[in-house]
Amino acid sequence: MEKKQTFVNPAQIIDQLLMKAILNGQYPPGSTLPPERELSSKLGIARTTLRESLQRLARDKWLTIRKGQPTRVNHFWQEGNLNTLEHIIANTEHPTENFVVHLLEVRSSLAPAFVRDAVLKNPAKVIAILAKSDELEDDPTSFTLFDWELQKQLAVLSENPIYVLLINSFSQIYEHMGQLYFSHQQNREATHLFYTRLLSAAMSKDATQAEQITKEDMLKSITLWKNAINSTDQT
Repeated sequence: MEKKQTFVNPAQIIDQLLMKAILNGQYPPGSTLPPERELSSKLGIARTTLRESLQRLARDKWLTIRKGQPTRVNHFWQEGNLNTLEHIIANTEHPTENFVVHLLEVRSSLAPAFVRDAVLKNPAKVIAILAKSDELEDDPTSFTLFDWELQKQLAVLSENPIYVLLINSFSQIYEHMGQLYFSHQQNREATHLFYTRLLSAAMSKDATQAEQITKEDMLKSITLWKNAINSTDQT
């Protein structure tokens, strides 16, 4: 997964500070933020800068701003959107096991559908991508990079752009997850078997079989992830 250098301006830093304060419970959902004068002083910024940041966070459903009333912190899991998910991932330094499991459960619902559509609409391109799995080096980094690109390209080949947007939302956390998951030999072996089975389905142009194989693998990956976490906790 290619790392991109991005310039973070001061306004983005304020946004991130406030989001992290919400995520770590300093300002929990349902609470209200301190008055602008107090909060701007605490952050060491001008009130105009703070106001602009609050407006951006309100736009992304973190906050509700009403004239003459304190700014309320939203229940972001219930009121948020794709931007919210990306920000949660970007500003969560140590994702909990349950958080990652929830992401994997979402993937297990999405992946079978977009893999089916990819095989149905673009079998030759799916075959070309999966054929490269035979060249994979047997190490966590190689598997992480290949698996991410495979999922992303299968979403693209499904010809449904919403799948691509959803997959892209996981990009910032996937490298961490992948390196840990694929650090276990049995997980690499299970994933390589999945690639082989999926390639066979694609060569047969059997979209239904491809969907079923993917569903089985995605569910299995949740169990393997939990095992990987338990193994790490015990070392």
